[in-house]
Amino acid sequence: MYKIIGADGREYGPATADQVREWIAEGRVSAQTRALAEGATQWKPLTEYLEFALALGRTPPQWPVPAPIYMAPARRTNSLAVMGMLMGVLAITCGMCCCYGMPFNLLGIIFSLVALAQIRDDPQSQEGRGLAIAGLVLSLLSFLLAALFFVFGLALSTPDILRKIERL
Repeated sequence: MYKIIGADGREYGPATADQVREWIAEGRVSAQTRALAEGATQWKPLTEYLEFALALGRTPPQWPVPAPIYMAPARRTNSLAVMGMLMGVLAITCGMCCCYGMPFNLLGIIFSLVALAQIRDDPQSQEGRGLAIAGLVLSLLSFLLAALFFVFGLALSTPDILRKIERL
């Protein structure tokens, strides 16, 4: 509800916002006509009320709309890729001294495959694909070397086994 001071200096109202818009359309009030909104204590020209801006032929002021802020997630190295690489290195070096690289090569394969799947599912925030592939290759290589050592060991000990069989 609004009260209006007319051109004759008299107070009119209370009037609804729709009535004031009709008066603007009829030319009975102008942009400089003083109005008092319900609950307000100060008379202001109609131009200061945003609800009458379109009726007065003005566009309401556009508040600046902030541009959306896009923050790319910080990329981090997948910890399972690091563990896969570590297990692959341990399988090739320390693990080959005993137990044919077990359990390092098995853990290296598992960690590397899980890391590759996680990196594939979320490439925007995870990296370390090269580490996972290197860990997988080293772990598989330790399996291959273990198999070769086993076959060569078996081949070298075959004559001794055959001699022991002949003695029986």
